[in-house]
Amino acid sequence: MPLYEYRCPACGEAFEELVKSHEEEVLCPNCGKAAQRVWSGCMYSSTGKPVKKCSGKCSECSGCK
Repeated sequence: MPLYEYRCPACGEAFEELVKSHEEEVLCPNCGKAAQRVWSGCMYSSTGKPVKKCSGKCSECSGCK
């Protein structure tokens, strides 16, 4: 299970959460509203080359080229 960083748009709380799936909705531990995943670090394609302009949401695109 991956550990992701999240930030709550309602109260600004930043926290980490261990989730079963990256598509799982995560609630803020401070206010209980839906939190947004923070995209940080570098992303790489399956070839190992850095990806430019990657949204990080692989389910919404045709994959890295």
